[in-house]
Amino acid sequence: MNIKILYPSDNSFKPSNIAVSSARTCYFPGGIVEPVSSQDWKSKNMLLTSIFEAGHHTTLQHAHFTILIEGMSRHLIWRLLHSHPYYNSEQVSQRYAKMKIDAFVYPAEGNKDKWEEFYTFVFGRYEQLILLLEPIMKSVLPKFKQKESVKKAQEFARYVLPQGMSAYFYHTINLVTALRYVGAVKALPESQMEAQEFADKLENEILRIDPDLKPLFDFAKKEKVIFPSMDMMNLKESKRFGNSNVEVFDICDSFDFEANENYSSVLRFSQLFEDGGVLGGFSSYMKISLAADAQNQRHRRSFATRGKLENNYKKEYYIPPIIAKNRDVLNLYTDTIEKIYKFFDDKKAKLGFGESVYALPNAHLIEIIERNDFSSFHHKAQMRLCYNAQQEIFDAVYGQVEQLRLKNIKNSDKFLPPCSIRGAAGCFPICPEGSRYCGEKVWKKEFDKIKIREI
Repeated sequence: MNIKILYPSDNSFKPSNIAVSSARTCYFPGGIVEPVSSQDWKSKNMLLTSIFEAGHHTTLQHAHFTILIEGMSRHLIWRLLHSHPYYNSEQVSQRYAKMKIDAFVYPAEGNKDKWEEFYTFVFGRYEQLILLLEPIMKSVLPKFKQKESVKKAQEFARYVLPQGMSAYFYHTINLVTALRYVGAVKALPESQMEAQEFADKLENEILRIDPDLKPLFDFAKKEKVIFPSMDMMNLKESKRFGNSNVEVFDICDSFDFEANENYSSVLRFSQLFEDGGVLGGFSSYMKISLAADAQNQRHRRSFATRGKLENNYKKEYYIPPIIAKNRDVLNLYTDTIEKIYKFFDDKKAKLGFGESVYALPNAHLIEIIERNDFSSFHHKAQMRLCYNAQQEIFDAVYGQVEQLRLKNIKNSDKFLPPCSIRGAAGCFPICPEGSRYCGEKVWKKEFDKIKIREI
């Protein structure tokens, strides 16, 4: 794993100087204190440590680090870096970019030869699935989109790729989040060795920029931390869920809100000028694949609890409808997944669940509980009811909206694709995607017709 932080070396940008100067600006009556003024201030380190250990952390959130990361597993990204709302990331897409055979993370205590053999096998099956799926994709795509048939094939073939597939990406966080990462890795239920490697490298890189932060990192590593648990079975029984993969519950009606320009603008002014939509909300039980939840996490105001995978582990996996309808593809897909689980179970007995997790396929189904306010969910519904959204998360969000509508929840008729919202608000172009337009006039469809899509 390699990490590099993009950060100016000038003392004006040193995080400790920014934190202390912002605190002095708050506490002292002499006007704004520039960061460089705190570099040699005699009480700098005392004030920095004092406000940090007292929990006054707003001063530590002004400095941000944009980190270039290469070689981190998809699983650790999902479990740690994207499991909270205080970040921004742009990572290589498994939907649009073909993966490479050399991009895998190996368990530190695993037999590398065995894992390499496994990864080579799975990657070969991934490439076979792309070849089988490409002509199928071409047959269902509009003529002007057929040049994208290979990328569409990659989108569905990626479900067999393991969690050990690595990624390269930009990741931006503030200093508080960096300290949380370093303090929290010891409590992670999976990928803990890789997580510790990341935490060590992150700490070293930040201290290279600003050695005065060392007492804060030392403190963070000593803090007690517990990974949360949830009795999913008890919850499902108490709420009397059925067999659906999406169950909406604990609904609190919102005040009326208008799906106006604040919601239709691509800047989403609804997230700045909050209205009655934030006063109501709902919870959802969702059973979705690891691949779909990796996308689901990007909606950072859709808060969710994601328990230890070992606690609810079952050999259950997602089968895309387009694969289920084609026998040869389905046979190859299911045979691949079954062989993956066989390898995983063998390694689990030797390495433990947490380090064997790299073998689990993207298709592996997990259970989460999610909470949305209606205003934030409006944005999520627009993004995921768009036909450019990946099918599995489209189906999950459609299921949430459908249940809200069936329960006659006020304002649930406002959860629509972006083109429908923009068309109703008089925004042009109606589809904001430009050359990525899906080819269908979705804004003219009734809600129950939106779900009918091939891929």
